[in-house]
Amino acid sequence: MPDDAVELIGKAELPDGGRLHLWRRGDDYSIRFGDNELMGNQVRHSEEALATLACSRLQHRDSRILIGGLGMGFTLGAALQSLPSTAIISVAELVPEIVTWANGPLSHLFHDYLSDPRVKVEIADVHDVIAREKSAFDAILLDVDNGPDGLIHLANERLYCNWGLRAAHAALRPNGILAVWSAYGDEGFVARLENAHFDVEEVSVAALVDGEDVIHTIWLASKQDDCR
Repeated sequence: MPDDAVELIGKAELPDGGRLHLWRRGDDYSIRFGDNELMGNQVRHSEEALATLACSRLQHRDSRILIGGLGMGFTLGAALQSLPSTAIISVAELVPEIVTWANGPLSHLFHDYLSDPRVKVEIADVHDVIAREKSAFDAILLDVDNGPDGLIHLANERLYCNWGLRAAHAALRPNGILAVWSAYGDEGFVARLENAHFDVEEVSVAALVDGEDVIHTIWLASKQDDCR
């Protein structure tokens, strides 16, 4: 096969319809939903920044964090590099095939992340994990869609609506951080975060997607003191 030939090497059905495709061209891999690239191994900086920015703000060595979405492992890898051996990292992945790819055609990108004793992967909707926990996490990192909406999985809208953000607030420990990755800015989402009693910092991260310069957005929402 020519080095520039595109090969489909995996498909994954989404719970509410639609399909993810894993493509390879030479050494480049891409997870796509229709025409939208959700993750590519050449575009990792902002996904890594989601973890490094959040982890740099944590106050405890035994921090417990929740990552929503396994992707190609860039956020998980950056979290592992940022956190000490006493930390605990839970990963909620909705699509079982993503985990299969992580142990198969994408294993060279994951290195030994999934065997790290700090890591536990659960096949679950991250919304459900958040909703069942109270004061459990020092940080919640969300990269489960293209932004604060339900483009890929309609039920993801539950994460970003007013009551979803209140659930995330309740699942965080004091001074905990909700970090959200997005392919675009969204003033309305910032307002919802503030209404849910978060102090919000917005960070813009340059990225190159399909040969075009773009700006990705990361929101770092710190849980306000309950007595404020």
